[in-house]
Amino acid sequence: MKVKRVERGWAGHFICGDRCLFRRNTMLICGRKRIIVSTVGAMRTNEKVETIGAGGRYYETMAFKAKFDDPYWEIDVQNEISFDAEWSIWATSFEKLPKDVDNKANDMHENVVGEIESKMVNGKL
Repeated sequence: MKVKRVERGWAGHFICGDRCLFRRNTMLICGRKRIIVSTVGAMRTNEKVETIGAGGRYYETMAFKAKFDDPYWEIDVQNEISFDAEWSIWATSFEKLPKDVDNKANDMHENVVGEIESKMVNGKL
């Protein structure tokens, strides 16, 4: 069975997602199953980029089953999907992140999407 990808233009998770400079939201559809992979990062507050999680986490990726919330398919926060791929980017300060950190966040997102796609095709989700 083939997985259809739908790229969406808003933050999929994280209550402050609207303040994140980096946002990816990919819905994966395989038969009747829908899973959303969401990556956010580089949260801006008063012109300063801040962490989004404990211990210096500046970017994170999460995956959830989707539920229909008319008129959209959205994340079902009660149904998080676990995965093995790297899910976060940490640093002691924003200035210490790699210069190409958004590319690394994009790669992180794609790695999670690939893992979830494989699990969907192989019936492991």
